[in-house]
Amino acid sequence: MTPYGNIAFFVIIGLLLLPTILLGLRGKSSKRYNLFVSVIVLALIFGHSMNGTISLVLFTVFQVVLIVAYQRYRLQQNSGTIFIIAVLLSILPLILVKVLPILGLHHVFGFLGVSYITFKAVQMILETRDGLMKEKISVVELVYFLLFFPTVSSGPIDRWRRFTKDFHTVPSSEDYQKLLLSGINYIFVGFLYKFILAYLIYNYTLIYLPNHTYNYLTPFQGQLAYMYMYSFYLFFDFAGYSAFAVGVSRIMGIQTPINFNRPFASRNIKDFWNRWHMSLSFWFRDYVYMRFVLWMTKKKWLKNKFAISYIGFFLLFFLMGIWHGLEWHFVVYGLYHALLIISFDKFERWNKKHKRWPKNKWTHAIGVIITFHAVCFGFYIFSGTLF
Repeated sequence: MTPYGNIAFFVIIGLLLLPTILLGLRGKSSKRYNLFVSVIVLALIFGHSMNGTISLVLFTVFQVVLIVAYQRYRLQQNSGTIFIIAVLLSILPLILVKVLPILGLHHVFGFLGVSYITFKAVQMILETRDGLMKEKISVVELVYFLLFFPTVSSGPIDRWRRFTKDFHTVPSSEDYQKLLLSGINYIFVGFLYKFILAYLIYNYTLIYLPNHTYNYLTPFQGQLAYMYMYSFYLFFDFAGYSAFAVGVSRIMGIQTPINFNRPFASRNIKDFWNRWHMSLSFWFRDYVYMRFVLWMTKKKWLKNKFAISYIGFFLLFFLMGIWHGLEWHFVVYGLYHALLIISFDKFERWNKKHKRWPKNKWTHAIGVIITFHAVCFGFYIFSGTLF
């Protein structure tokens, strides 16, 4: 059963979460019951395939053993070599998933959501290294965090310390009512986005674009229409899924962070990445870009801080691109956004010195228009149609 793929999934989730809702409205803890619900739903999602189930179990055991072992090691010692080995081991299954099919080889970790679970696992090793996780980790809570079913397949990517705070907090009846109403609202937004708007865009425009326009559009116009329609479809489909995940999470008492915040209203490309797929972009920013910049600064291999920053942007977006896949259009998509970010940073520093681009409602509107078109062209690259 695909998460949020049809009405049957929502009916099952609704029935399973009725006790959670009743307990929450009475101000009672439902975390033990929610653990039981998670096992049931994970069985529904992955149980149709024995290979998928075995892969999920092996992967989860591997990551849990690695995280717990590294935490115990970190309490005693702090070798950089051991840290690097732990990170490489954590991402190894994901690398195998991406690389082995290209080589015509099989792998054992090909299940839904392997990327997002890996991000959570790597995050825990990194934060353990930073000394942010000194308390003993409960294996049950760790598994629940890694396999939290509302977000298991496509995020949003939560953070351990934020997640466990919600897990151990029993909201009052009044607070839970707010969570419940917020969760229901997100679910309705998800239905609007994914099952109405994304459905209409796909079935009434995208299936005819870019080539099957029946002479109503020229080839160039067909490509242009595809670029914009695909961008809107991508947003409504993914934002709809994310809204479902956030809504179900809140009903379960977990305030999973939102993934989208009106990204097409962004005034520049930096603003866009603070609004689009936020949990992923913040993950790469915090755990790739910032660490790379700090490492390069500490090593003093380059004296120019802007050069270090720009190399960091290329690394960040290159990795983000190949995470989607090892095809050329994903690589080019990542490098394209690196160029946009660097170009805007150069413009911003130039304008700070020369003050040629004032901040007012007109320049704001122009910035939104420019950013929108630049982003849509990026999604056109992402779609693979350009290649």
